[in-house]
Amino acid sequence: MGRLVIATRGSQLALWQARHIKAALEALEPGLEIELSIIRTRGDKILDVPLSQVGGKGLFVKEIEEALLEGAADLAVHSIKDVPMVLPKGLTLGCIPAREVFTDCLVSEKYESLEALPHGARVGTSSLRRQAQLLALRPDLEILSLRGNVDTRLRKMKEGEFDAIVLALAGMKRLGLTATHMHELAPADFVPAVGQGALGIECRADDAATLALVRRLDDHATRVCVEAERAFLTGLDGGCQVPIGAHAELDGETVTLDGLVAECDGTELFRRSMRGPADKARELGLALAGELKKEGAGEILARLYAEHPDKA
Repeated sequence: MGRLVIATRGSQLALWQARHIKAALEALEPGLEIELSIIRTRGDKILDVPLSQVGGKGLFVKEIEEALLEGAADLAVHSIKDVPMVLPKGLTLGCIPAREVFTDCLVSEKYESLEALPHGARVGTSSLRRQAQLLALRPDLEILSLRGNVDTRLRKMKEGEFDAIVLALAGMKRLGLTATHMHELAPADFVPAVGQGALGIECRADDAATLALVRRLDDHATRVCVEAERAFLTGLDGGCQVPIGAHAELDGETVTLDGLVAECDGTELFRRSMRGPADKARELGLALAGELKKEGAGEILARLYAEHPDKA
């Protein structure tokens, strides 16, 4: 194996992630030649519409997966929260490296916390999950759509378009970005997105040499937790543009999974936790999804999918 091509989106964060994996692989295999192939996805091209209205699974990965299947690239580095639950035939998640911080962060130039925001404050986010939880905590807020790369979102906030915005703290840390006030939203109050802070390395399932190499970067605890979270989403038939959140933690060989389904306006939240053995992480996620559906979360999702079939 003398040369590899990594497919990646072209945003600053995606390039940081791809270069991070490139450096890790080069450290494992000195002399290995690795190049990046930048691919624009549908999600990168449609920036004037809220993500929740664009619809479709694989919004940020489809074109990249096509490059893998065609042999134009050997592996792809994704934010795993962008990766659909079902991969195209012939592709596999070869590696899930150690996770970065998984929490959301309220970012503002003027206000130090969610509680400090004035009545009717304008908060930017493109996520229905974030919108629902913000409104559950502060129903007076005005939630406005915010698209673009992390640095673009920060610039819009600093220019005064928003009183605050909500971003994944992992992206801020990876890019070394800061703002006057960065208030981490504790998972006890604010459930993260499935897979938030974790990367996924996707490869062709029959490429044994590449799979053997990238598996050396796999992190057991992260893989177990992400598997539980993704199974929860699978059990709810959910994509990444629905008001669903989940976060798992591994203690020894026991996984604790916290799951959330919410009304988009935050008026109703279904949330509970379950524990189970690490080797049954997928079963745990599916079981928790089933419990929340029985409690009433299924009705929220059924209505949402009926109103927007492209989310299902």
